[in-house]
Amino acid sequence: MITRRLVIVSFVLLATGIGLLAGYCNGSAGFDFSDALSGDVLKLNITTTGYPMIFGLPITLFGLLLLIATVVSAILGEIRSVLLRDKSTKDSSQSESGEVTAD
Repeated sequence: MITRRLVIVSFVLLATGIGLLAGYCNGSAGFDFSDALSGDVLKLNITTTGYPMIFGLPITLFGLLLLIATVVSAILGEIRSVLLRDKSTKDSSQSESGEVTAD
């Protein structure tokens, strides 16, 4: 349950940070096509100054780190639940067969 909330918070932070950086930027973008694939060029010139840069970059980085940590936590939680489920089905099958295990 907490993983879902952390994913939502991380996406809100990412959207806020990128919105600040992109909303107050000055720049241009261009894409050039050519006959050869190696000649295709994407040019980005983006400049964000002032408070949007000061607040936008840390918010974006924190949202990215939180998203990575949340994804890793969710993956480990799923692995743990599968292992616990396999262990419980193994224990229940042994108790139904009448085997006694020493702990």
